[in-house]
Amino acid sequence: MKHAIAALAAATCAAAAVTASALELVQEWDKTFPLSGKVEHSKVTFKNRFGIELAADVYKPKGVEGPLPAIAVSGPFGAVKEQVSGLYAQELAERGFLALAFDPSFTGESGGEARNATASDISTEDFSAAVDYLTTRPDADPDRLGIAGICGLGGYALNAAALDVRIKATLASTMYDMNRVEANGYFDKQDTPADRRAIRERLAAARTADARSGKAPAATGGVPEVLPKDAPWFFQGYHDYYKTPRGYHPRSVNSTDGFTVSSRLSLINTPLMAYAGEIEGAVMVLHGEKAHSRYFGEAAYAKLKGGNKELVIVPGADHCDLYDGGGKDAIPFERIADFFRENLK
Repeated sequence: MKHAIAALAAATCAAAAVTASALELVQEWDKTFPLSGKVEHSKVTFKNRFGIELAADVYKPKGVEGPLPAIAVSGPFGAVKEQVSGLYAQELAERGFLALAFDPSFTGESGGEARNATASDISTEDFSAAVDYLTTRPDADPDRLGIAGICGLGGYALNAAALDVRIKATLASTMYDMNRVEANGYFDKQDTPADRRAIRERLAAARTADARSGKAPAATGGVPEVLPKDAPWFFQGYHDYYKTPRGYHPRSVNSTDGFTVSSRLSLINTPLMAYAGEIEGAVMVLHGEKAHSRYFGEAAYAKLKGGNKELVIVPGADHCDLYDGGGKDAIPFERIADFFRENLK
């Protein structure tokens, strides 16, 4: 019996060694927001079904026993968990939830090669992988799981909700449909076969250049230090967030090198909202009244069905105000918490 126990212990230790994190996580607090005294914070890792290891921050209400309703949070597109998703997660933890803010594959502290790449199926899978992880935690209730996606991850959150029936409630805040904007341009002003052909040619040329260079794929450059004169008006909001002390982070794709050019090619041919009407769980679509991106959220909401769906428009707010409040407390965290309380009973 002793030998059997010893063998089991050795096997367990060996398994633990195999599954130990290969990621090197920063342990000191390096968020763009202060740590709340009302929460407990820890760092964790888990893998998605593609074998990519994801890095995440767990926020729990201090002194509260589980199992708790749990929410996985990610976004915006090109941000890291030290920015917007971490803020949302901490605010939710203050209100009684266990919240997990994670870096998507290929970005931030998460694994995956090439760096700063993106793919629709993997971005969707990352949410389900976060749900997988939450089901393994004894302090998280596996029957009360939700997700929240901000900006471009809002579209992928809705795609995940349409696929993964374990997700009981979904928040899509200041959402982009990244696949729609890649295929059609902003406000659908490039929605012709000829326009898409031009995009495909440009991105195919980028792939050829990547293949011939033998180096890491070329990146877009992120949000520029100085906006060009012909930049769309709403790019000023991105600059004010990602390139200033308000939201800059050295691991953020948008703050630094930007996504790889060629990796965005697959987004064009992958419509995200095809099955949004089949989401049975609750959904809140949250947008600022003045957000240039509002049309994405309203189009997504129009596809949703059932009495457990709601569209919330924040008066006077623009797109980036829902990143961090924009200095005017624009994010209705109490209403968001009430939505999850009602639908994660």
